[in-house]
Amino acid sequence: QVRLVESGGGSVQPGRGLRLSCEASGDTGSLYAMAWFRQAPGKEREGLAGIYTSGAGTYYAGSVEGRFTITQDKAKNTVYLQMFILKPEDTAMYYCAATRDFYYRSLLPTSYPYWGQGTQVTVLS
Repeated sequence: QVRLVESGGGSVQPGRGLRLSCEASGDTGSLYAMAWFRQAPGKEREGLAGIYTSGAGTYYAGSVEGRFTITQDKAKNTVYLQMFILKPEDTAMYYCAATRDFYYRSLLPTSYPYWGQGTQVTVLS
């Protein structure tokens, strides 16, 4: 089993940045990829960024590429999402997810069986 715990959310002013963390524990050795998603009230869950745990690369949704950056610290079993120039429309619950399976650059929620509880990000307007 894999456990994911997000942290780092909060309320920020527009234009500011925020870094989210996702610490993985349990049977993490066989994970293939980890990703960040978000879901705003009344909207579908949206894939933002993913990273191959092997270090083979990262992938992004077009809506956040260039403004969000995903990185990992393998020694800490932690994945980060650095968000820059936040906008009110970035307000959402942000989730970390992981998969053992190979999906090429997938940001579909159905590709990820393991999920954290989420951390709330609110960009004040």
